[in-house]
Amino acid sequence: MKKVTKQSFGITKDGKEAHLYTLENSKGMKISMTDYGAALVSVQVKDAQGKLRDVVTGYDAVSGYEDGTASFGAPVGRCANRIAGASFALNGQTYELEKNERKKNNLHSGNNFYNKRFWKAEEDETKVTFILHSPHMDQGFPGSLDMYVTYELTEENEVKIHYHAVPDKDTIINMTNHSYFNLNGHQSGEITEHSLWIDSDYFTRADEESIPTGELIEVAGTPMDFRTFTRIGENIDADYEATILGCGYDHNWVLKNEGMLEKVAEVKGDQSKIVMDIFTDLPGIQVYTANFLEAEKGKEDCVYERRTSVCFETQYFPDAIHHDNFISPVCKENQNYDTTTVFRFRIEK
Repeated sequence: MKKVTKQSFGITKDGKEAHLYTLENSKGMKISMTDYGAALVSVQVKDAQGKLRDVVTGYDAVSGYEDGTASFGAPVGRCANRIAGASFALNGQTYELEKNERKKNNLHSGNNFYNKRFWKAEEDETKVTFILHSPHMDQGFPGSLDMYVTYELTEENEVKIHYHAVPDKDTIINMTNHSYFNLNGHQSGEITEHSLWIDSDYFTRADEESIPTGELIEVAGTPMDFRTFTRIGENIDADYEATILGCGYDHNWVLKNEGMLEKVAEVKGDQSKIVMDIFTDLPGIQVYTANFLEAEKGKEDCVYERRTSVCFETQYFPDAIHHDNFISPVCKENQNYDTTTVFRFRIEK
């Protein structure tokens, strides 16, 4: 394993220099991250012909991440996904959050995003750790903490993302990574011909505002059934409540891992034959088929459009704080928030 390389990634509007950190393993796989937003900028994987393909969307310089609104590659926190009414009660106190979606709900913790801040970087031979101090009442959440996000590249072609924090008060923590994948290469057009498997029998039903109702709906006999490999585009526009309201897939699937780090999903690129296995210890995974991406100017003069990528956001269920039947996203005072998600790449046999 080669040591991490560091280079300039441009200057922000307020004159601060961002850096790009690149890891490479002995098999030629490379990943790059930036200290601006701790975003995953590129994942370069060899295809069936041995050609490197960058399989995540992104930008060529920090200016793209500063201006962009799609959260490309971002670690999302303190609470990913949605909180209904942009408020929650904890220990008898109500906390008000920013109403940044539909002027009613909170999405990805409001507009003071973690991915629009500089993180401190610590380098190692196989990993880079980014550290962000989040003070008490940051984004409206109680408790101060230092959030650690570590990206590691292994010799097994795994991108391991490890999150760690210890809050000084009870609070909500629900971190995810918002990378948009296209296993044919980030510039290769729609992902509707990718094949997907998810180890899940249920998804969380959501209303027209993408807020869970609390119901767990069986996937059997619905367009949400990926228990056997299915083309992503096969039922994406089905006449079904979930796909109609989501304008495609933008839903949380209920996983069976019971808090253990296990394989929960697999996706295959139809042209590249690159396969990505997804492992997590979290209870849910949001699959988002970039239904609202439009004319986003990205890397290498690429323009990303609707459904040209797909996100796999491992998480606690959306709005879990308001549903007693969902696993709680509350992390107690002085307790460890510690979770890992792995994206492993290989070639289809």
